[in-house]
Amino acid sequence: MPDLGKYGDTVLSAYGVSIALLIVLVGLSLWRGRRVRSALAEVEERAKRNG
Repeated sequence: MPDLGKYGDTVLSAYGVSIALLIVLVGLSLWRGRRVRSALAEVEERAKRNG
């Protein structure tokens, strides 16, 4: 790890916040994808029943 000097805490906390935000964004994307996939399957099932 490079020597960050007096900025080490700031740089490492910025990395930590960035990683946390990326994890949240990926999680939200996966959650929304599941919701949309479920809604689409429901609409398709309704369309099949109604012919």
